[in-house]
Amino acid sequence: MADMLTMLREAAQEDCVREQESMKKHTTFRIGGPTDYFAAPTTVEGVCGIVRLCRRLGYPFTVIGNGSNLLVSDQGYRGVMLQLYKNVSKITVDRDSCGISAEAGAMLSVIAKRAMEAGLTGLEFASGIPGTLGGAVVMNAGAYGGEMKDVLVSATVLTVEGEICEIPASELALGYRRSAVPGNSWIVLGAALALREGDQKQIRNRMEELKAQRISKQPLDVPSAGSTFKRPEGYFAGKLIMDAGLRGYRVGGAQVSEKHCGFVVNCGDATAADVRQLIADVQERVRERFGVTLEPEIKMIG
Repeated sequence: MADMLTMLREAAQEDCVREQESMKKHTTFRIGGPTDYFAAPTTVEGVCGIVRLCRRLGYPFTVIGNGSNLLVSDQGYRGVMLQLYKNVSKITVDRDSCGISAEAGAMLSVIAKRAMEAGLTGLEFASGIPGTLGGAVVMNAGAYGGEMKDVLVSATVLTVEGEICEIPASELALGYRRSAVPGNSWIVLGAALALREGDQKQIRNRMEELKAQRISKQPLDVPSAGSTFKRPEGYFAGKLIMDAGLRGYRVGGAQVSEKHCGFVVNCGDATAADVRQLIADVQERVRERFGVTLEPEIKMIG
């Protein structure tokens, strides 16, 4: 039998697979050990080919976007890290129907910009979310009062059976930072969005306003995975962490951001173990002080 590297390249129909790739290069946290195989196909067909191969062989794989919500362990990942980002990122804007369709690897910020350029409103909230469309569908990403379920019409997915299907948004069970995608083991390949006609200048101004808010309130100048914890019902995670006296709390190179306590940041040399320990410490302190259990929003792998 051919070796795994050869089979992966054949399944993708291109030379897009590397061995022992450091995941530090592929996460916004800048943390993570090597993955056995790192695949970055340029087509939807290549993505499907790799997924079908891994499923047929029972070989572990994980699909990622640009790694903006991800913590990979220091030991890395034993399997295939399949990245949908930059390459699988075609965007089509239909001004007449106020619709946008895009492949899963397209950045939300780029889609929002294309919407603005076409005078389409409804996606301003996503203009600063540092993730891909696929990841945004999986977790019903949102910010500033908007979320994907407000604009999502349908998602194109690869099923466990290897079929490509279009799933209406109404069947995706979209809730706060969740969807039916993981439970069904679907792989999001693309999505269709419905927006509304708007004034381009107003849309641009709103996006600039949200950008200014993010810059003033979030630690965008240091590596992180974005908001670390989900919002507990009736509370704000950052406020609980701050009130627990944990602003600036450190474990090794990981720190609770002094600018926004809802973010854990990498001060330059943080390990995944540092981040995990810091998260556990924060959870314990907040539970002791306020009786609230903070649930991580970031995905931990390996």
